Amino acid sequence: MRRFYFKIAATFSIILILFGIVVAFVTMQASSNVVQEAIQTTNKDLAAILAEDFQPILRDSFDQQQIEEKLTELSGKNPQFDFYLLDQNGVIKSVIPASKEKVSVSKSVVDTRPLDDFINGKPLPILSTDPLNPDKKKPFSVATVSIMGSHGCYLYVVLEGDQFSRATAMISDSYITRSALIFIGMVLFIGLAIGLFLFSNLSKRLEKIKNTVTKFERGQLSERIEVEGNDELAELSTGFNRMADTMVDNLKEIQKSDKMRRELIANVSHDLRSPLASIQGYLETIEMKGDSITKEDLHSYFKTVLGNTQKLNRLIDDLFELTKLDTEHIRPNLENVSMAELVQDLVQQFKPIADKKGVALEAQFPENPNALIEADISMLSRAITNLIDNAISHTPSGGKVFVSSVQNGEDIVLEIADTGSGIPEEDLPHIFDRFYQVDKSRTNNNGAGLGLAIAQKIFNLHGAEVSVTSRTNAGTTFRVNLPICSN
Repeated sequence: MRRFYFKIAATFSIILILFGIVVAFVTMQASSNVVQEAIQTTNKDLAAILAEDFQPILRDSFDQQQIEEKLTELSGKNPQFDFYLLDQNGVIKSVIPASKEKVSVSKSVVDTRPLDDFINGKPLPILSTDPLNPDKKKPFSVATVSIMGSHGCYLYVVLEGDQFSRATAMISDSYITRSALIFIGMVLFIGLAIGLFLFSNLSKRLEKIKNTVTKFERGQLSERIEVEGNDELAELSTGFNRMADTMVDNLKEIQKSDKMRRELIANVSHDLRSPLASIQGYLETIEMKGDSITKEDLHSYFKTVLGNTQKLNRLIDDLFELTKLDTEHIRPNLENVSMAELVQDLVQQFKPIADKKGVALEAQFPENPNALIEADISMLSRAITNLIDNAISHTPSGGKVFVSSVQNGEDIVLEIADTGSGIPEEDLPHIFDRFYQVDKSRTNNNGAGLGLAIAQKIFNLHGAEVSVTSRTNAGTTFRVNLPICSN
């Protein structure tokens, strides 16, 4: 992460320094342009005013000495300006610099196009050549004059004369430039310091995030990123924490499912092994005895084999049905169902079974037997059948199973209560877990603990809420709330 900090700090520093250089150059250039525009705007009529005084000496003759004296007189009034007299083609006829000294003009011809633009009123600033410094463009003022009847000549005034340029350059080198560079340098230094501080803080936060992610990757699943502020990094930290919580929850679910899978394998293996071993044993006995076996024994053996085969069949059917419910391949085919009629039919179906075991099976029906629910009648019958069968199976002889269907507001409340041995309190939260068995005496070796899981799945598909209460040696009550049809 330090490499990242050094890279971003170096990049920022280079960009800031280049930006400072550009700003310094643009600032000084802009300052120079402003000065030039101000000088030209202020003195744009200067040449026209001076031309009125200068014109009389050029009307009839071209006396070089008189011209130079006049130009000297004009330059004396404006010591920072250089004065030139040009013909129609821009050829210099005479020059008096601000220094009053004799000079050698580097360029004897001045381009007249900028001069004509100035005279024609084009927008300022307009720059033109300084004959004493041909490589520089300077502001000027110009007016047309006539020389000995030749019209279109020019009185050309360079507003930043050579003397003025040397003076401003010296001042600029000694004060303005130094001050500007010092100021820009201070701004750059302060900006660089602030930027490096911010990048350092950013780098530290990224370092914390990286360390936490690395620890989490290595298996320290309790690690979370400390959320600081409310910026994008804080959102990233919050997002990672949520993702980590989800992954931990999913891992717990996977571990739980894996535990249930192992329990399934153990339970199913046991439940498959026992009837298969019994079937194998009886078939081997029949084969060994051969013709010596009596009809009564043969009938008993076949009856036992058939019972074990039916038990295997039920177990396999339960496994297939729960698998389909888990994968959501089954969708209830809803229709209007009378809960009172359905409960009555199921109670009548289980009555002989309960009587045979010595268990009293009773039912109570709603005051409004016409109340309907939306349900898949075959699926709902399977779920209620599982609960009634479970209650009868775990109620000893002389006990009672009570089935009631009562309307409660917008719901039909189905209750199936027994007077059996009850369920220990520590087992209650798990009884709907698939493959969960309270104990072997509770299941009576009749299944792998799939009946309640299937029933809960079916009730959930119907939007029903299922709950259970139980007391040891007092009995168990399952309660199902099914919504009544709205139409």
